[in-house]
Amino acid sequence: MKRIIKTLKWFTIVLIILPVAASAAWAYAKGWPSNWHAADWTSIGALPPAVSDKPAMIRIYAARSGRWKGVFAVHHWIVVKPKGGAYNRYEVVGWGSPVRHNNYPPDGRWYSNPPQLVYDLRGAEAEKLIPKVAAAIDSYPWTSRGSYKVWPGPNSNTFVAHVLREVPKLKAEMHTAGIGKDFIGPGFTVRPVPSGTGWQVSWSGYLGAALALAEGLELHILGATVGLDFDDLAIKLPGIGRIGGKDVATIWK
Repeated sequence: MKRIIKTLKWFTIVLIILPVAASAAWAYAKGWPSNWHAADWTSIGALPPAVSDKPAMIRIYAARSGRWKGVFAVHHWIVVKPKGGAYNRYEVVGWGSPVRHNNYPPDGRWYSNPPQLVYDLRGAEAEKLIPKVAAAIDSYPWTSRGSYKVWPGPNSNTFVAHVLREVPKLKAEMHTAGIGKDFIGPGFTVRPVPSGTGWQVSWSGYLGAALALAEGLELHILGATVGLDFDDLAIKLPGIGRIGGKDVATIWK
């Protein structure tokens, strides 16, 4: 028993406390806007004008959350563009009616934090899946005022995870620091992971685990993720995100 307790103690210190402390130190050194009005919400210029970008497109972006929440989490949103059409940005926010459409530029900053591209699909396959994405957005279950919960969900990351689960052909992974992505309902629940390549269990978003080809092996502890991505040879740490692999999505971007 003493060995188990000692192992759990070092697991907590090395894989949870230290990564969160590093994220907090980075956030403190970087600073953050004092309020919503002081933040920068403008485009980073990553997308060309829609009229000059003809192919259909589905993208998922993630940017550090505002103020102290950025220590722990990112905010995800979805951008879709039909062939020859305009960009459409969909996300969930914590004030007013949760689901929002085109409130900000498709590649806009979030509370002054530049977004990272975490998924990109273009061409005929994107065109075919856009109607399914639209249907998944319409089927999001937590749309009433007051249904948004910062922790453990449902929140902005729950919304994007819901869309991905409803459209498994996207096979999209989310940013590791997307707290709320693993909220799949109250009580003990079993559902596919967002990429659709495996399964996860969750108890109201507080505790859970996942095993999938894309996400790898994950433990979900109080909304945070600790895991190993065997496919991309990366580790996943709370606050920091993924380290290693072909797509390094960490706080240091």
